[in-house]
Amino acid sequence: MKTKVVSLILLSFVIFSCSTVPITGRRQAHILPQSMMTSMSLTNYQDFLKTNHPVSTNDANARLVQKVGQKISAAVVRYMNANNYADRVAGFNWEFNLVNGKDVNAWCMPGGKVVVYSGLLPYSKDESGLAVVMGHEIAHAVAQHGNERMSQQLVIQAAGMSLDLFMQQKPQQTHDIFMAAFGAGSQLGELAYSRSHESEADKLGLVFMAMAGYDPARALSFWDDMKTAGGAKPPVFLSTHPSDDQRISDIKAYIPQARKYAGK
Repeated sequence: MKTKVVSLILLSFVIFSCSTVPITGRRQAHILPQSMMTSMSLTNYQDFLKTNHPVSTNDANARLVQKVGQKISAAVVRYMNANNYADRVAGFNWEFNLVNGKDVNAWCMPGGKVVVYSGLLPYSKDESGLAVVMGHEIAHAVAQHGNERMSQQLVIQAAGMSLDLFMQQKPQQTHDIFMAAFGAGSQLGELAYSRSHESEADKLGLVFMAMAGYDPARALSFWDDMKTAGGAKPPVFLSTHPSDDQRISDIKAYIPQARKYAGK
């Protein structure tokens, strides 16, 4: 009976909440309004910054994070607005912060809230390397992958309870699912993106880099370096962003297509 109820809920949101991801054209479905995701993002982002204070913009690395973020976001917004995808960035109030932390990680919440951990910088190495990471994470947000993941988890956790009731009665669990869905950490740990989400974010990230004036080929050396990063214990970034030879091969094959978007 439980499986039947969950299946009916899933069927409902597939029928009534379908949209198309820009550039890739993939059809996707989720049950949460994006406006709700943006509102939840702002609350959780502000709570995160209360205990993870941003590095001052007097710091060169913090300024670099802002520079790269502003270049990529400006290119993304320009493209989305010009190609009938303005809804994908509606309500976005972009922020780009560097926070001190050993985690080799970065994430972007709905609404354009981007955080880069200082532990990532030795791996990104330079401005273009940072653009690989930030383009990839911004791609996850624009493609609304977090909404898809959270929708799936809420359906499973609610187990037949109405989603409105579940979110009202279990706010902490809802919060944990949200934070895990965006790689920001929670008691549930990270919710790994699916291979299809990762592949899509790779492609969109390359396109966004090219739009912002970066060479998408920099992604090859970045992911090649990340293959061997951390030795026996890979960094957090790789636990949710698996790197392998097939992925690098796919990125290499897509670079010519991404370059077509340069200057758009």
